[in-house]
Amino acid sequence: MGLSSIAEKALEQGKGILRLAPTWVPRSFCVPGRRIKLHPDDYYILGGERGGIDERWLSSTTPAENGPLTGENEGLSQIVFNDGSGDQKVTLKDAVEELKGAIIGDRLWDQYKSWPMYSKFFDNMGPLPHHIHHRDEHAAMVGQNGKPEAYYFPPQLNNHGGDFPYTFLGIAPGTTKEEIKECLMNFTKGDNKITNYSQAFRLEPGTGWDVPPGMLHAPGSLCTYEPQKASDIFAMYQSLVNEAIIPEELLWKGTPQDRIGDYDLLMEVIDWDLNVNPNLMEKHFMRPKPVKDVAEMAAEGYSENWICYRNEAYSAKELTVFPGQTVTIKDGGAYGMIVMQGHGKFGVWDIETPALIRYGQLTNDEFFVSEKAAQEGVVLSNPSANDPIVILKHFGPLNPDLVL
Repeated sequence: MGLSSIAEKALEQGKGILRLAPTWVPRSFCVPGRRIKLHPDDYYILGGERGGIDERWLSSTTPAENGPLTGENEGLSQIVFNDGSGDQKVTLKDAVEELKGAIIGDRLWDQYKSWPMYSKFFDNMGPLPHHIHHRDEHAAMVGQNGKPEAYYFPPQLNNHGGDFPYTFLGIAPGTTKEEIKECLMNFTKGDNKITNYSQAFRLEPGTGWDVPPGMLHAPGSLCTYEPQKASDIFAMYQSLVNEAIIPEELLWKGTPQDRIGDYDLLMEVIDWDLNVNPNLMEKHFMRPKPVKDVAEMAAEGYSENWICYRNEAYSAKELTVFPGQTVTIKDGGAYGMIVMQGHGKFGVWDIETPALIRYGQLTNDEFFVSEKAAQEGVVLSNPSANDPIVILKHFGPLNPDLVL
């Protein structure tokens, strides 16, 4: 069966809603926080040299950039189609390229010729190094897109805070460019102490942050839901974190080969005014905001909040369907979704929240909703007498419904 026919049949089978398989991604410089429901025996299933699996990518058409050992289709979400004879798969990337606007809508296809975002669960036991994602002009030097990202800390995945539930953001006002450049030039001398020139914020489950490209940040150890632009570009600017040395090659990741060693270019990647803004919390912290009147939604049997809403490149909602309720939810654009709590029906699909997932096991917790199905409305039914259904939904650029 050809790629297009698998995608077409999957779209028809799901009445415009595609079932996705879990997509696990290792990081050699991370220690898994073990909160993303992967079986304890499987966090290092790809081998010690690949590092532990501490990310699950959602609705991804973006390949992971994990060096020469990166696996085939690593980071790419797979659509699952079962014709009665067994499960067949095709990547969401291939399906979008074949069916175009039939999946993501003509608005996004005509402008981007792709699904231009993805989300992930990032689950690290400790903090990450202070690092940066490049803006478009710098990412273009290595053939990539710039990368804004957003954070939301789901209560369901944060039964513990890990080793350091605080995130460094930006550069402390009063810091000079010369001080930061000296840190970068000291990268191979042990601890370059770059976080001496930053400020940390305590992380709170049920809230989030916006992180534009060009902003230095050292994510803390809460398990994080991260909608982001379709890119995997970054550079590590901190040389020692949690007593672990960061390889120098990660300082130059995202730098063209002929510019390696150019510390002035590393400084250019930093959006200086953005980083030294004294009002970072006011500009970048995100508390949930109701999508419409709270009492009106409650009367209809559900609650829905914007949880990521400060960047036009993506947005995200948290939908809660109350026990015993059936609701119809309409959205203006295509979206990916992941079930965080509960079980029930989502369109034609049975949905459920797994407690434990083996590597390679299929689940019924992740789906992609085509624009047509989203606009017509998805019927959700919660048969439980006690447990709500909670779903996180990630949308592409310029969400037509996002009005705050």
